[in-house]
Amino acid sequence: MRDKLIFAGLFALGVGILGASWLNLLSVNADTAVPPDHSGPVMEIAVAGQANGTLRIALRDDLAPDHVERIVTLAERGDYDGVVFHRVIEGFMAQTGDIEHGRIDGNPRRWGTGGSDLPDLQAEFTDQSFERGVVGMARSQNPNSANSQFFIMFAPAPHLDGQYTVVGQMIDGYEVLDAIKRGTGANGAVVGTPDRMERVQITR
Repeated sequence: MRDKLIFAGLFALGVGILGASWLNLLSVNADTAVPPDHSGPVMEIAVAGQANGTLRIALRDDLAPDHVERIVTLAERGDYDGVVFHRVIEGFMAQTGDIEHGRIDGNPRRWGTGGSDLPDLQAEFTDQSFERGVVGMARSQNPNSANSQFFIMFAPAPHLDGQYTVVGQMIDGYEVLDAIKRGTGANGAVVGTPDRMERVQITR
């Protein structure tokens, strides 16, 4: 079974992000802000559960065209609808997108271990920083193993820079992001009923 989790060592490093200042939590680095001439697709995620509302994410096809194409394809097929936020680490990130296993009626032990019916992607690493609101593609230790899962940053995580593919930047809905149900333990696995992506749409 392919493991689409961000590997354990990464999350151990992520614990260090817990000490980020409130100022840093609220800031968005200018280097990762959406370019004013952005004309790419926008992903709208209707979140349901403990958090309720919409996340709007500018997909950066200028940085990672293949990964953005994958997200758009899966969203337009409706594959992301109903998928849970299975791993959520306070002060670090919220991860979702396990189309294969990541639904509430599935086995919680398998949440985060699947992908989609499409092949894995070749890495599209850039020098863009992982700041608050940045969206990256999850992968295993193999750099070329991203498939359908992605994560949204609560706070800066410079140790991810150049190691994971940046696919987007939030442009609206930070209050919804901050309300997503947190997980427990070092790996942030959500216990009980996690929040979910009720519906995912693409606008252009």
